[in-house]
Amino acid sequence: MAMVKKKTGWEKLLVAVIAIMAVIVILELALLGWLGGIGPFRGLREVRMNGMEGNQQEYDFSNLSQMEESPLAGGRICILGSSVTLGSASGEQAVGEYLAARFGAGLYKEAESGTTLTDRNDSSYVSRLKTIPTEERFDLFVCQLSTNDATLSVPLGEISEGTGLDCFDTSTVTGAMEYIIAYAKATWGCPVVFYTGSHYQSAEYTAMVKALQGLGRKWGIGVLDLWTDEEFNSISEELRALYMWDDIHPTKAGYSLWWGPELERQLMEFLNEGEGSTLLPVPAL
Repeated sequence: MAMVKKKTGWEKLLVAVIAIMAVIVILELALLGWLGGIGPFRGLREVRMNGMEGNQQEYDFSNLSQMEESPLAGGRICILGSSVTLGSASGEQAVGEYLAARFGAGLYKEAESGTTLTDRNDSSYVSRLKTIPTEERFDLFVCQLSTNDATLSVPLGEISEGTGLDCFDTSTVTGAMEYIIAYAKATWGCPVVFYTGSHYQSAEYTAMVKALQGLGRKWGIGVLDLWTDEEFNSISEELRALYMWDDIHPTKAGYSLWWGPELERQLMEFLNEGEGSTLLPVPAL
């Protein structure tokens, strides 16, 4: 009978280390799938997301009704953004769908997760803006103030003195916002609004909101600000768990019960008042 060689202490240790490393790799892949919805673990994130209280059927946007005497009834809304606009944690029901349902308007949605305002690559807001058909007719253009620029600590830049498209440095947040505003106004001739996210700890995003407020005064655009109002952001932990997937991304309940009504209120104020008196001449493209 052949004798079985016993493993030495070092061999046992090596086997144990390999086993532990394999478990770590599997857990990391699972975590990525849970949080980011990638690869074979995509379903894990979806299962968790769909099981959240804030994403139950009672909060589905099919339950929303159109407001009476909507100023956008029968019109069309264009919305540009990243994962918050996509609705990556809410079954792709987000700001655009909420506004379209409440205002009785059609929706053109250009949203891609992980993208920036600043022109860093072909998926940036500026680049994707140019893919929207110029022959489309829009009654309102909505743009998300992306949190990804803040996360990546992209240069903020400064408000320019001019209004021509060649005046703006689109590698900076402010320059990219100005380019988007000028391009949208010149292309579709409709009111332009930007919206922010609700408050979380970010000095970079705070600076972006302040820059956006300055652009609101310069261009006469609407600034739908969910960031600044302390009372709006002072909700209980129970409500925050219902409304938010994480610090940045709302659930269906977050959009339909928290963000949506406030965005609607601010948008109605802007539309009723008309575009600001500081509106500058729009350059021809």
